Amino acid sequence: MTPSKSIKKILRPRLYIGLIICAPFLSACGIPDRLADVGKPPMLDNIVDPTQRAGYQPVSLPMPTPEVVKYQPNSLWRSGARAFFKDQRAARVGDIVTIVIDIDDEAKLDNSTSRSRANTEDANLTNFLGIESNLNDFLPEAVSAGNLTDFGSNTSNRGTGTIDRSEAIKLKVAAVIAQVLPNGNLAIEGRQQVRINFELRELQISGVLRPEDIKSDNTIEYQQIAEARLSYGGKGHISDVQQPRYGQQVYDILFPF
Repeated sequence: MTPSKSIKKILRPRLYIGLIICAPFLSACGIPDRLADVGKPPMLDNIVDPTQRAGYQPVSLPMPTPEVVKYQPNSLWRSGARAFFKDQRAARVGDIVTIVIDIDDEAKLDNSTSRSRANTEDANLTNFLGIESNLNDFLPEAVSAGNLTDFGSNTSNRGTGTIDRSEAIKLKVAAVIAQVLPNGNLAIEGRQQVRINFELRELQISGVLRPEDIKSDNTIEYQQIAEARLSYGGKGHISDVQQPRYGQQVYDILFPF
């Protein structure tokens, strides 16, 4: 058998073992899907029912006792109605409401702490039931009962922290009413995707709002949404460059020092 064949015979099993070990990591990182998308722009997702999307959970909040709507005989007015004529604002499952997002937050915080402590303990055991005279039998001659125990410690701690944050987001997004809660509040789900060349930007918003807060033009301010969840990000070539490589991320998680 030639040397080259013997080397291949030795390396081939190791190569197979290496591929088997790396396969779970490659699949977890989505490498096969990313390799299949080489040279292609990010694909937009299909429009689907938000309640059927994976991970969707109906909103569950404390509800007051439902009120019985009473109709007055020979009357055009219904108790609890917001207007005499039909309200054109979003109110039913499937209706669309526009969310106006205008976030301009700025926070600055400086914090400094300093702490120090010194401890000293000294025990004089010159007379301890006569045992002190026998210490030299099993301890070095330099040991003296007068300084047998002497403890001391110094501790110093100093910390400094600074936060300087500024955020500004101004945009509008349409959301779909996914659920009408028993008290009349509306649970919304909104999603928007924009693709520019090979970069895909995605905006997601969800929360709970009151029908009374919806304006006549069928819009509502972001700060009027309870339990608001806003996510703005993207994926593509630029986003990949801004993130550390998968190996570096795994290394940062596993390396303890």
